[in-house]
Amino acid sequence: MNVKAQLERRITAAMAACGADGPAMVGLSANPKFGDYQANGVMAAAKRQKLNPRQLAEAVVAALSAGAAHDLSGLADKLDVAGPGFINITLAPPFLAAELTRAAADERLDVARVDAPQTVVVDYSAPNLAKEMHVGHLRSTIIGDAVANVLAFLGHTVVRQNHVGDYGTQFGMLTAYLDVLAAEHAADPAAQGNLKDLETFYRDAKKRFDEDAAFADMARQYVVRLQAGEAATVAKWRRFVQLSMDHCREVYRRLNVNLRDEDIRGESAYGDDLPRVIADLRARGLLTESGGAQCVFLDGYTNKEGQPLPLIVQKSDEGFLYATTDLAAVRYRVGTLHADRMLIAVDARQSQHLAMVQAAARLAGFLPEGVSMEHVSFGTMLGEDGRPFKTRTGGTVKLIDLLDEARALAMAVVREKTPELPEAEQAEIAAAVGIGAVKYADLSMDRTSDYKFSWSKMLALQGNTAPYMQYAYARIRSIFRKVGKAAEKDDAGTRGRGDAEAVDGVRGSAAISLAEPAELALGKVLLRFEEVLQTVAAEAKPNVLTAYLYELAGAFTAFYENCPVLKSDQPLRSARLALCDLTARTIGKGLELLGIRTIEQM
Repeated sequence: MNVKAQLERRITAAMAACGADGPAMVGLSANPKFGDYQANGVMAAAKRQKLNPRQLAEAVVAALSAGAAHDLSGLADKLDVAGPGFINITLAPPFLAAELTRAAADERLDVARVDAPQTVVVDYSAPNLAKEMHVGHLRSTIIGDAVANVLAFLGHTVVRQNHVGDYGTQFGMLTAYLDVLAAEHAADPAAQGNLKDLETFYRDAKKRFDEDAAFADMARQYVVRLQAGEAATVAKWRRFVQLSMDHCREVYRRLNVNLRDEDIRGESAYGDDLPRVIADLRARGLLTESGGAQCVFLDGYTNKEGQPLPLIVQKSDEGFLYATTDLAAVRYRVGTLHADRMLIAVDARQSQHLAMVQAAARLAGFLPEGVSMEHVSFGTMLGEDGRPFKTRTGGTVKLIDLLDEARALAMAVVREKTPELPEAEQAEIAAAVGIGAVKYADLSMDRTSDYKFSWSKMLALQGNTAPYMQYAYARIRSIFRKVGKAAEKDDAGTRGRGDAEAVDGVRGSAAISLAEPAELALGKVLLRFEEVLQTVAAEAKPNVLTAYLYELAGAFTAFYENCPVLKSDQPLRSARLALCDLTARTIGKGLELLGIRTIEQM
């Protein structure tokens, strides 16, 4: 249940009944001492309609207790008017207990599916093929995946799109280099390039491209040949794409990311449509020739000298650019996928490019007004020195190497902490903790900010880290193992029930009660789960979920320290076990949506 949304609806209706139109503007209270939520919309409505804000707030509070459809009795325990017209709302413990009892018995934790589901296209990861994925691809991949997971859980139809770069200048360069090596070393096949080492092959081709003008011109011609569908060039191109995608699949598997082969729709997929994009732009009168290239000039976009900045859609050699394939992708997503909303997880440096593509797509009629196109921008991963994250020698860090190191560092910690575990189990825990640490450290940051990468911080068992959250989950599950062992003792001579049956014994059968302050505090955090997921979906910010999970783990710790669970008498014992189970399931579901594996025992 989304309590905030319920309060927003009812208080807005009460305001309208009092002659004040406008949203209630409900948010969490800044100070729990004054209430759980606060409605701030009365003052703005009073100002618009020239009313006394405090008197209006008092009238709204009276209306909220009048037994109408917007009545808050039962949901709220107390309503107060504060300051010039704020309304403080304190939730009623019986309401909280009843809602949590329902959530505890529900597979979805009482998180409702949206009333009006949308088709949401989420474009993420999108590596340039022909070389290995590097750390710069991490943020796009995991931010996009987490947002897509949350949207799907809430009931939206999510279409994942991996818009890989498989059609640009680099492929002209690589296919040309393959032919050049074959000609130069016809008698020595071993010198014709090793495609299994794409990084080295790409680096050698790029060096030749930068240093040899004739080769650079040749490479550009190969791009045109590729875009024209020339069979020999296309066959070479397919070899590079296949090798690159084999590497990407392994990275996605390690990262626990939900990108499949059928989600791949690279720039090449739009090849046949690119001439039509140009024709449609021309038909709309949007094209201007500049220096032999076809450009779209948009109001409000200028270069540093204040001159009009072009969106180039076709080069003088008739080759196409990123802007052309991006426009074709917009048209495909609207016309074929029927997108209501498009989210594109690309770093902040692409902001101007995407804004210009969006503006051009609107003018061309590719992007109707009712469809949103949103840039899910993010900052840069920095080293602890505050500079872009690099290897010790200053090179680009391969993503697969980063994940290997994360697993190795986690394995060292696991061996130290749990030497008694079998090696296979240690390896499984190390993979979950190490990869989870890398992902969580990134996802816990506001995506619009740069952040410093620190192994020591992300692998710590304290603070807002994946190991801490995984430990919090495992710690709660250990409570039920104790219950299972106790049951085995009580049933001497018979087969013990185990912790799974111990969970089943309270799930859906025990009524949660919130008599103690720590129970009530935990209950209030638990009830905000749906509200948090809706915020993540609306703002495409996974850090809202990580902050919530950290707050939830802290509230559980306070509850467990102040409210005995296994030593309590029935029915309180079962009620508190049900609260423990609901907390573990909420943490588990939150981590699952972030793409982070949980561990039953740490």
